[in-house]
Amino acid sequence: MIVRSKAPLRLGLAGGGSDVSPYSDLYGGLILNATINLYTYCTIEETDDGMITIDSEDAHCYNSYPLDSQLNIDNEACLIKGVYNRVVKDFGIAPRSFKITTYNDAPAGSGLGTSSSMVVCILKAFIEWLSLPLGDYETSRLAYEIERKDLGLSGGKQDQYAAAFGGFNYMEFLQNDLVIVNPLKIKRWIIDELEASMVLYFTGASRSSAAIIDQQRKNTSSGNQKAIDAMHRIKQSAIDMKLALLKGDMQAFAKILGQGWEDKKKMAEAISNPMIQEVFDVAIPAGALAGKVSGAGGGGFIMLMVEPTRKKEVINALKELDGFVMPFQFTEGGAHGWKIYSTDKI
Repeated sequence: MIVRSKAPLRLGLAGGGSDVSPYSDLYGGLILNATINLYTYCTIEETDDGMITIDSEDAHCYNSYPLDSQLNIDNEACLIKGVYNRVVKDFGIAPRSFKITTYNDAPAGSGLGTSSSMVVCILKAFIEWLSLPLGDYETSRLAYEIERKDLGLSGGKQDQYAAAFGGFNYMEFLQNDLVIVNPLKIKRWIIDELEASMVLYFTGASRSSAAIIDQQRKNTSSGNQKAIDAMHRIKQSAIDMKLALLKGDMQAFAKILGQGWEDKKKMAEAISNPMIQEVFDVAIPAGALAGKVSGAGGGGFIMLMVEPTRKKEVINALKELDGFVMPFQFTEGGAHGWKIYSTDKI
């Protein structure tokens, strides 16, 4: 039997960083995000060789390991090993040999939540394979615990829930890791208008979000009032942007996006840099209204709001830089898996 799964990546539209402890524990966090048609992928193939074989393009790992109930967590494919270890431990699954293959549509460190989406994707494949009793909330929570607690990787909570639920979501992050996901019913014409008004640009540089997130956490823990006030405004922007989105007010949406970026830059020095600023310096004169970096900052993808009639001008101007424009559409579905019983491969 072969099992496959896929999980969408997301754009963090507003509130980013308010889902990171200790801010979310002290003040509560609010996030507005939406999934797009870029994905992470996983395939599990049953084998009978007594080995666990990992073929991971995204983790640059192509190794086999003796069958065991727990795999050693090292620098090789830690996301896959982390999911495997937790599934075996939590559900009392007897170890069985298999081959697992993973890859994704965007580079790691792109600001689209690739690592968290991959954890959800891998977990979804195991859920499908082993018929584990996990819904979207349980899947998201377990993926969060694997990534943040078991593996000790810095980050927030929104990405796992975005990948599992899919679509436009307004999320609340409360004390004791309580999360409430409110799916938004956005009219089709508003989604079309938003797609017509957005340019997604990859800077060409991936980055590690850990250092930036750790700085944000330090600012909150140390009582840095300037940073805390900026995060309060960022959280409020999720409320304001949700209202603008539901009404289809793209001018207000752009203004909130731009102000959110100005506040975000106050959270840590590494969030912006000359390379990112150059993108804005090129895009704004060409017709961009506002923009922000998706994810923690420092590199990856930049979302730009444009007047649709000037979209081509902005795209042409960005061609002079080292990155590239990524065509995309918003999607509704979250992570899912499916089985293939045929022994014939394509």
